[in-house]
Amino acid sequence: MKKKIIVAPLNWGLGHATRCVPIINALIKENYTPVIASDGNALKFLKHEFSDLETLVLPSYHIKYGKNLKRNLFLQLPTILKAIKEEERVIAFFVAKNRDVVGVISDNRFGVRSSKIPSVYITHQLNVLSGFTTYLTSSIHQKIINKFDTCWIPDNSSSNFSGKLSISNRKLNQKFIGVLSRFKKEELEQKIAVLVIISGPEPNRTFLEEKLIAAFKNDKRKVVFVLGRIEEAQKEWTNNNCTFYNFLLSEELEKKINSSEVIVCRSGYSSILDVATLGKKVFFIPTKNQPEQEYLANYLQKKHIAPFSKIEDFTSEKLKEVERYAGFKSIKNDFNSDLFCLFHRKRKL
Repeated sequence: MKKKIIVAPLNWGLGHATRCVPIINALIKENYTPVIASDGNALKFLKHEFSDLETLVLPSYHIKYGKNLKRNLFLQLPTILKAIKEEERVIAFFVAKNRDVVGVISDNRFGVRSSKIPSVYITHQLNVLSGFTTYLTSSIHQKIINKFDTCWIPDNSSSNFSGKLSISNRKLNQKFIGVLSRFKKEELEQKIAVLVIISGPEPNRTFLEEKLIAAFKNDKRKVVFVLGRIEEAQKEWTNNNCTFYNFLLSEELEKKINSSEVIVCRSGYSSILDVATLGKKVFFIPTKNQPEQEYLANYLQKKHIAPFSKIEDFTSEKLKEVERYAGFKSIKNDFNSDLFCLFHRKRKL
């Protein structure tokens, strides 16, 4: 009987789910049976990717954006805390019922851990930026991290991609596991001039979609949109010179990115690692009032890798700025399966 590992990404956009894809594939390769645990679009996406795997529905955090993200998160705190308590209960029940479960891998889900089996937490944010409350939010997050057996940071030990987000003098049993991406570099003909990848929670995802469709409406180049709408069936359609997909699975999106001259996307961390792995030229549009994405866009611009723009200032003409930047250099991203050795420990009674 194969040993089971619970893999549980946060449902906040698709980035947490997509960066779990290489981990799930590595687990399968090492003869573990992954159990996918999440909710909403993250769970829908992973069900499309791994239709034959067992799934576990977790309570939703119901995180919503607004003009003031910090204020909104504070107001949503009771709902989030309730969801964390509930997912703790769901995981405890599942682990107790299934003796073949030997480990938990949580990507930013605070309550997905167990005292009976090794529990891993994945994050690139040891420090959670929030303006003048950064020390407080970082301390709270680090206390949560300390409840897990280990913390995997998807970056190299120099924090080349996450910058100050992953740097801490505190001992959090953290391990830099290298770049984490579901994609592999392939030299393909550059048939697509601009690939626009829409992502993130609502209502910001729809706002970005509407803004960028308007921006490229009269563009004469070959422009392709991947809208990040996870639905029952994949759809493709054209309008003006643009081709649209409601969503693409990993293999299809990998080919599209490898075939594109320039990528336009959010400066979410998973998106950054994906385009870095494939060595692409990128133009970033950080989510407004999300300090992490704003910091990462600034950080990569200062390193002369990629330009960025606020959403309200973006026009298709701004893509000319990409020529003045170096872009990402393709990097290897083979997942180190030796990290799974902690799951060899015996379950606690």
